[in-house]
Amino acid sequence: MASPSPASLTGVLERIIFFNEENHYTIAELKPEVGRGVPSAPSETVTVVGALPGVQCGETLQLTGEWTRHAQHGAQFKITSHKSELPSSVYGIRKYLGSGLVPGIGKVYANKIVDRFGTDTFRVLSEESGKLRKVEGIGKVRAAAIKTAWEEQKTLREVHIFLQTYGVTTSQCVKLVNQYGPEAKQVITGEPYRVAREIDGIGFKTADRIAINLGYANDAPPRLDAGLIYALETLQEEGHTAYPRGELVDYSATLLDTSAELLQTRIDALLKEKSIVQHKGGTRPPDGFVAFANPESASGGRAPPSRDPLSFIQLPPNDRAERKIADVVKRLASVPSGLPAIKIEAALKWAQEKSGFAFHPLQSDALANALTQKFSILTGGPGVGKTTILRALVEILKAKKARVHLAAPTGRAAQRLAETTGGYASTIHRLLKFEGVKRGFTVNESAPLATDFLIVDEASMLDSRLAAALLQSVPSRAHLLLVGDTDQLPSVGAGNVLKDLIATEKIPVTRLAVVYRQKDQSLIVSVAHAINGGDNSPPPVVSEVAKAQAWCDLNFIAALSPEDCLAKITELCTKFIPQHFKWFDPVNDVQVLAPMHKGVAGVANLNTALQAALNPRHQGLKTLNGEFRPGDKLIQLRNNYDKDLFNGDIGQVLAIDGLKGTLTADFDGAKHTFERGEFGDLALAYAISIHKSQGSEYPVVIVPLLKAHFVMLQRNLIYTAITRGRKKVFIVGEPAAYAMAVRNAESKLRCTHLREKILGNQSGL
Repeated sequence: MASPSPASLTGVLERIIFFNEENHYTIAELKPEVGRGVPSAPSETVTVVGALPGVQCGETLQLTGEWTRHAQHGAQFKITSHKSELPSSVYGIRKYLGSGLVPGIGKVYANKIVDRFGTDTFRVLSEESGKLRKVEGIGKVRAAAIKTAWEEQKTLREVHIFLQTYGVTTSQCVKLVNQYGPEAKQVITGEPYRVAREIDGIGFKTADRIAINLGYANDAPPRLDAGLIYALETLQEEGHTAYPRGELVDYSATLLDTSAELLQTRIDALLKEKSIVQHKGGTRPPDGFVAFANPESASGGRAPPSRDPLSFIQLPPNDRAERKIADVVKRLASVPSGLPAIKIEAALKWAQEKSGFAFHPLQSDALANALTQKFSILTGGPGVGKTTILRALVEILKAKKARVHLAAPTGRAAQRLAETTGGYASTIHRLLKFEGVKRGFTVNESAPLATDFLIVDEASMLDSRLAAALLQSVPSRAHLLLVGDTDQLPSVGAGNVLKDLIATEKIPVTRLAVVYRQKDQSLIVSVAHAINGGDNSPPPVVSEVAKAQAWCDLNFIAALSPEDCLAKITELCTKFIPQHFKWFDPVNDVQVLAPMHKGVAGVANLNTALQAALNPRHQGLKTLNGEFRPGDKLIQLRNNYDKDLFNGDIGQVLAIDGLKGTLTADFDGAKHTFERGEFGDLALAYAISIHKSQGSEYPVVIVPLLKAHFVMLQRNLIYTAITRGRKKVFIVGEPAAYAMAVRNAESKLRCTHLREKILGNQSGL
């Protein structure tokens, strides 16, 4: 049976009742033109619902869709598509100008202008704006301001109408007009790939869609150039700061459906104009490594690099970041220490007496390295005594009146560093004083830190660009100690800084390996070290939540399916933990860490289920990222320098205002109010990804682990998840999935060029 043909409706937009800035969903009142789509004798207006981006009251809309009936509000027209045109009647013009669309024209001046010029109003605004001065109350300055605002709005309107078929949002259209002004449409049609380079939020795929529809050839040089840059940016998102030229060509040829020969020519052209950089040699994955374009989809896989890597290609920002790191390594090595004179043996003896026990020789070596070497690294897994060394080091430096700064990539890591050392610690962004207006750090090489010694914890989280900014801020006479666990997940951003620095063998490294926390019978620690040793036999497994050992710090609860896993995690949070550990808050002290976002036991569905179980009572605020309710746990997804909030910060909803569409949340004691346009930066945080947990510790951690997560199952992933638990860890899932994860140890390899820059070696590996 054929589906009914769509209905149509034409009329003047009278009133916008509701508008969602995120998806442009609109509820509005339309005054229909007689005989233009109304099925029966209408009231004066009809209700229309659907996406209406960029429209204003007074416009004439030609709508396509279907008539529906709402149980409470009666007949409504559900929009599937629309066309908009400037109003032609005096009534419509008056309504349009009076909507506040054009700055400088409110209802009063709209009435005066339309009374004066009638249906000729828009022509006067466009072509003879000087006549506006004939209207009472409009002088030279106001007339000029109205003319400017009208032209800007006209450009925005034209751009939006042109781009709405390509999925470009209103906010992106505003960015385009702000960037290019009246030339916006000309730039888009003439240089669509330029838009992808210069406008934040408009990527290659959108620009490519526009260009192909405009008739650009598949092998047009601007398309190939933009595609190569896009390929490098995609590889950068996977963690690579450099990539073998041959593999880049193969990957880009598949991505762009073009020939390798054409791409080789375009690489040479991009090198000539310095849009990309080429080097000999680099640190690369070995044969057999597979990188995925989408880390949650094996279908995005590429063949492993297989050629002799004669040359590596980099984006200039990655090249500059690695050069800056290499320069700092050389600078620190070439300038004498500015620390007060310290007798190392006496200092070690004093620190041991203060601690109440003798240090292991490796711990003594770590302290000696930090005090005698300008740049040193301390690494090791959980329970090996890193905290002991840091506390002793800070006490020695304070006793010598040295200026000590402590920092970590995340707020939680900085807080933990402060608690364990007794010093003041801050996030790296706060230490370097990021300034939102300038979009950069005010503490830098020209204005370095006023410090004698900088200690940075969780250094495995440092990507190349943040590491470059941090290292540049270190004064030449100061000491730098990086502390991290190289077995954890690498940084979210591109690079593998800590491992590359260690691989140079130019920087003194102390690897602590003796486990001290074993005297407390910590299964978390012993299992973590077993994972690193490749032991894929899981800890003891119980079949039911009720059979978990409350006294033990790590439990493995079997789950037969994703649904069973979800049910048992919910039972842990709502029953087992509150019954056995009354001192733990099931919302704030318990953190579910999932390998994947999708699926029944993925982050998204876990959040929905746990919100319903732990916070079911409150009325919420619906957004594209789900419903937020007072009491919900939140995570900040992107850096927001205006609010001093950073990717991975955890907060809690305090209140919502449904009428204003705002949300107020507490992040570490600071209250922040979010409007609808900012909700995309927030998500529920009852469950978060393991990647987002880097640098943090939680009293209780729950880890779903299923064979369905096979794409993400890696040794460093499960190791990172388990070591986030401070008091208790519950693994819920399949023992076979645990074994799969431990066996997969090859996933943390990345292509970089930092080691070669430090060594000054351009000849390859």
